[in-house]
Amino acid sequence: MSVIRSTIKMAIATFFSRILGLVREQVMAAYFGASGVTDAFLVAYRIPNLLRDLFAEGAFSSAFVPTFVEANQKSQNESRELMWSLFWLLFFITGTISLGIAIFAPELITIFAPAFTKDPEKFEITVNLTRIMAPFLTFVSLAALFMGALNSLKVFFIPALAPASYNVMSILCMIGLSSILAETGHHPIYSLGIGAMLGGFMQAAVQLPLIFKKGFKPLWPKKFWTERSKKIVKLIGPGLIGFAATQVNLLITTILATPIIGATSWLNYSFRLFQLPVGILSVSIGNSNLVHFSEAWKSGDQDKAKNQLQQSYYLSFLTVMPALVILFCLSDEIVNVIFERGRFTRESTLMTGEALRMYALGLPFYGLYKIWVPTFYALDRQKIPVIASLLSIAFNITFCLLLTPHFGFKILALGTTLSVFVNSVFQSFILKKDLSLPLNFFFSGRVLKVVGATLGSGILVEFFLKVEFFSQPFIHKCFYLGAQIFAACALYVTILLILGERSAVNAILSKITKKFKRSK
Repeated sequence: MSVIRSTIKMAIATFFSRILGLVREQVMAAYFGASGVTDAFLVAYRIPNLLRDLFAEGAFSSAFVPTFVEANQKSQNESRELMWSLFWLLFFITGTISLGIAIFAPELITIFAPAFTKDPEKFEITVNLTRIMAPFLTFVSLAALFMGALNSLKVFFIPALAPASYNVMSILCMIGLSSILAETGHHPIYSLGIGAMLGGFMQAAVQLPLIFKKGFKPLWPKKFWTERSKKIVKLIGPGLIGFAATQVNLLITTILATPIIGATSWLNYSFRLFQLPVGILSVSIGNSNLVHFSEAWKSGDQDKAKNQLQQSYYLSFLTVMPALVILFCLSDEIVNVIFERGRFTRESTLMTGEALRMYALGLPFYGLYKIWVPTFYALDRQKIPVIASLLSIAFNITFCLLLTPHFGFKILALGTTLSVFVNSVFQSFILKKDLSLPLNFFFSGRVLKVVGATLGSGILVEFFLKVEFFSQPFIHKCFYLGAQIFAACALYVTILLILGERSAVNAILSKITKKFKRSK
């Protein structure tokens, strides 16, 4: 129940943040559509965002949390010293990298989007956006540090809500600065870059009051290079590769998609929709598991740690499967209602929906990936995610290079899904061996019931709940889509109850109800 409670706290906060993120994407689609300048922003944003996921939120968090928990179990002074020594190390290292990104932006864009060099205006816009957003890496790295510390102290809600400030700043900048930039002779797309940079700063700033409240006020450490700092940096080294799979695969799709005008945007909009359940459910479960598994493992209670891991594994499947059904079966309808307005055309809707279906198939494996990688960090086995990442990256490159010329851009989304499947299955095999887990840990009757409920509800939605959608007025579309989503969830829960999973459904529903009542 501790995993469920922590997960629900983060999931509710992340839900509000992701909804704001969806609004941000809607505003971006309405203002800029799936155009060349949108592609320029997405390529420019991907550079600091790639390093953010590798250096900050990914590898750093997984290395930092178990070590911080260990230090805090000894004394608060030790953990406070550790946190602020890492604050200054992160500040100087990521600040230097950010400066390098700004200086070498033209060279980076030539590597990441070689097709842009044929369009001087697009190339210049992309370079300028890269320079504007370069400090974003530093700000979100510090935000990840604060989030890891607060999660280790069992504070989940506010850190998970912090990314909402990024979305708010992006929306405000698009609405408030686009016309001002156009009037002063600058391209309105720069408002997105300014919003991203300011949003990164706010994401770190909103967590500081809680850090201070918990007794972790700023200090200048007596020693930066402590044994624990060395341990974290040592873990981060191979962890940069271990957490690279998703972002490197996205980078590959970007390079292959840039020759097709709009393809980068179609993939981005579909991936953002796919990230909604990933962020709300998979990331929340993964972060919760990291804290609870690390705590049990570091205290020597291996049975409790394995039990926490099994509950996280089952909870991941239980919660993401209905999202898979909804995103796969109702992809075109969802994209139409959310994005199709302004400069976002019907063609963009259909192309984005096609990519979304390919991404949706990877939902359960993304859930496992978010649980397995931090688990290996807690076990001091960070080399395993490295090997898994290299395998998945090699698979994705081969798959996409061979098939994209024949089947189009949708192969890029499918390649990402299949690569994370390879990654998570490989890690599952090693984890089974390392922890001496029985086969029914992964293929228990409860998990098979969830798979059965997914297949059953998916078939019913696809063949019996579809209606003539695109010709309807917008209000009717919203009603039909809402009814279809509700029916899909109801079918999934009903089949689960028929199969005997009453206790799991009741536990989650009761916890969600209690949490929402407290938040009112």
